[in-house]
Amino acid sequence: MAGAAAGVSISISISTAARSLLRRRRSYTSASTLRPPPFAFRSRSITPTPRPPPLPLPLRVPLSSIHSDTESQASVSKGQSEGSQIIFLGTGTSEGIPRVSCLTNPSKTCPVCSKATQPGNKNRRRNTSILIRHVTASATSNILVDAGKFFYHSALQWFPIYGLRRLDAVLITHSHADAIGGLDDLRDWTNNVQPHIPIYVAQRDFEVMQKTHYYLVDTSVVLPGAAVSELQFNIIKEEPFTVHNLKVTPLPVWHGPGYRSLGFRFGDVCYISDASEIPEETYELMYNCDLLVLDALRPDRSSTTHFGLPKALVEVRKIKPKRTLFTGMMHLMDHDKINEDLLKLKETEGLDIQLSYDGLRVPVSL
Repeated sequence: MAGAAAGVSISISISTAARSLLRRRRSYTSASTLRPPPFAFRSRSITPTPRPPPLPLPLRVPLSSIHSDTESQASVSKGQSEGSQIIFLGTGTSEGIPRVSCLTNPSKTCPVCSKATQPGNKNRRRNTSILIRHVTASATSNILVDAGKFFYHSALQWFPIYGLRRLDAVLITHSHADAIGGLDDLRDWTNNVQPHIPIYVAQRDFEVMQKTHYYLVDTSVVLPGAAVSELQFNIIKEEPFTVHNLKVTPLPVWHGPGYRSLGFRFGDVCYISDASEIPEETYELMYNCDLLVLDALRPDRSSTTHFGLPKALVEVRKIKPKRTLFTGMMHLMDHDKINEDLLKLKETEGLDIQLSYDGLRVPVSL
């Protein structure tokens, strides 16, 4: 009897403790406004932490919405053997399109920024940049022009789609953040794909990098074990140079009063992404240009640092390329509406001019 009594006493004690623990657990997991006691923060949570919703993946954009109307999905998959081409990684301003300020404005709706939130919409624009895919009989080289603040996002979207991996060189047009802000992101390539990346840059812009990216210019300041981009800086002058058997001719322009920027000519392509004025001596370097890629910020007027659409059209008529693609557009440039207006110039003047867009791939002769 004594043993039985003891057993009853023990079971009652266990039941009492279990009920107490159950009440305590319910107090933590109920929808109460009371905070759990302090010891809960020093141990594992009783209830699992809810997972955040998955982020949208840019690679889910349908292929049919990111290539030119004349390209089929089949041609995209076999694009590596089709010859040289340029791929527009970004066609927008430094802040990109859409603007956060437009999407959060409670009193006004920005039509272009609203459209830019739609998957595959051609008003979605990141920092101005192109990739030159130079194909020869013996090798293929990937030469990047500018690595701005949004370079990582551009590469994340377009490199897998176009089968791009290596970066064989980077050409720098100028030292603003939308052209060099992504240099740090090149560490993914030099850590995991290749040992280093050559950078071709003017002396004045290299001096800026010595301040903004001092740890990439002088890696001796980097702590042991830290992984940064391994870059080889090559100072260029305003004269032709060669990158992986591709002749590149700098096209000096003014990007605002007193600020020098570079465009580049490679083969029959002339690329000028940031300009407010073209010096007379630069026009001679663009003679007999097949494809002109030119800065055109806004539809109504120029700014102190960029061509607007009216001035850009004046430049096109002077340079006389066979085809023109505008780049560097802000959120006042609606892709479809502006292109409709530009199509009229082909009927009236024979001018082949359109806006470029992120992800556009154009075959070129190099």
